[in-house]
Amino acid sequence: MTAPVHAIVVGSGIAGLTVALHALGHGCRVTLVTKDVLEHANTRYAQGGIAGVMFDDDRAEDHLRDTLTAGAGLGDPAAVRVLVEEGPARIRELIALGVAFDRGTDGAFVKGLEAAHSYPRILHSGGDATGTAIEKALVARLRASSVRVLEHAFLVDLVRQGERITGVDLLIGEPAGSDAAPTAAGRRERIHADAVVLATGGAGELYAHTTNPAVATADGIAAALRAGADVTDLEFFQFHPTVLEGANTAAGPRAGDAEPGAGGSFLVSEAVRGEGATLIDETGRRFAFDAHPDGELAPRDVVARAIARQMEAQGGRPVFLDATHLRPTPEALAEFLARRFPTIDRAVRDRGLDWSREPIPVTPAAHYLMGGVRTDLAGRTSIPGLYAVGEVARTGVHGANRLASNSLLEGAVFGARAGDAIAADAVSGRWTGPAQPAIARDLDPVRPDSAGLEPDSVPRFSRAALQELMWEHAGLVRDAAGLERAGSVLASWRALPRVRRTEADFEDENLLLVAEELVRAALRRRDSLGAHFRRDDLPRPDRAAVSSVSGVLAGRGA
Repeated sequence: MTAPVHAIVVGSGIAGLTVALHALGHGCRVTLVTKDVLEHANTRYAQGGIAGVMFDDDRAEDHLRDTLTAGAGLGDPAAVRVLVEEGPARIRELIALGVAFDRGTDGAFVKGLEAAHSYPRILHSGGDATGTAIEKALVARLRASSVRVLEHAFLVDLVRQGERITGVDLLIGEPAGSDAAPTAAGRRERIHADAVVLATGGAGELYAHTTNPAVATADGIAAALRAGADVTDLEFFQFHPTVLEGANTAAGPRAGDAEPGAGGSFLVSEAVRGEGATLIDETGRRFAFDAHPDGELAPRDVVARAIARQMEAQGGRPVFLDATHLRPTPEALAEFLARRFPTIDRAVRDRGLDWSREPIPVTPAAHYLMGGVRTDLAGRTSIPGLYAVGEVARTGVHGANRLASNSLLEGAVFGARAGDAIAADAVSGRWTGPAQPAIARDLDPVRPDSAGLEPDSVPRFSRAALQELMWEHAGLVRDAAGLERAGSVLASWRALPRVRRTEADFEDENLLLVAEELVRAALRRRDSLGAHFRRDDLPRPDRAAVSSVSGVLAGRGA
């Protein structure tokens, strides 16, 4: 009897869980690997919801147009069409798994509007706990299945034999706690498979201020780079406009974690602005319309830069998100906010703020990577046997700037497509992969003496130093001088000898590699496009207007 196709899925968010369940449904033997516990993934923290054409008066063509428009012309129309046309079926699949999207008194789904959508097509669960509801439903189904789960298993590298990926090298069960030595490491294990799927999420830990959880250390992208896979569009990193000012925004959850003692950053969902909340400056003036006719509901990159400019104009102090006008009385508003946004409401009040009576201070933070491992429409990468889905992948759906609430949809749609393709690909032996040619990359760091820096001018390496460097020079607003400075420091750091034994050691190596690739990509793209904004691409008056935005944001007290 022929043995079933063995697939290893690395990651446990909506994309990875969907791949695993679909591959299992096609007869594969599936091993799912996750660096934390199964439930701890970016999906869990998604507040905003999931976009999809689920209403009779909405159209797939409109969702397609909105997505391509937000992507600033860089999106792949074929990929976006797959997303919007197959999205409703994937949402119904989630409903069948037990995800209870919010409904009105008439039993119909509650419609949510978010920035750059022409129609209120966002579905939510638990008000602002959509990601948690989806993660719980998928995890419950997975745990009831025959999928083998390896928790606390870190992806060290992909195993490549010849032209094919044939497995993974893992670091499993690293000791933790006060009794463990700081340099103690878990056991190393190699697992072979017919297919490996990267579903490792994004790279928010590149930046000092991020909405991502601490596990977002670019592990999948770095492993793909080392294996020789095509990785592209890393210069496009989305910065979410509204994170609570004053929260510790290093290594926090994507959409906030209001659990007791969790701490970290806290994102205030775009859905709040969709309900009518406005952005105001210190004088109470709405300033977002200065940047775009859609004001607060313009694409995220536009709104984030508008906030940064306004912060610069008022000496680096935060702007405010004002929801106080959404109901006629503070009492009615407090009831509405607690019901519609229970997670946000709890977190805001835990920080001593009453947003039913006063605006709350907000600033931008790194949120989502549009680039990644290049794939075709079934998640196949440029290397046979290797797939990528979710934020780690560059499907072409998001272009230069992701449309709000399309990330969960992408994970579900392309996760299902990859899971459906794995068994057939392994049996046929054929591999199409992405049509675009691979980009040649130099993964060897430039030696310090050729990097334009004196050895004594290079700061000592630490993850915090890397994050501050990237925030200041490769963040929301960039220019050639800053990017070159960042590239030189990164090259110097990468050239230093280091011993990699613990998970944190390997994470640091991954962040260094991907940071260097991001900076190279940002230097190559000299024009501003979507989330990649070059101040040195602007006419001189506009260039002066944003000359100190990065410095203002780098110096903010978040």
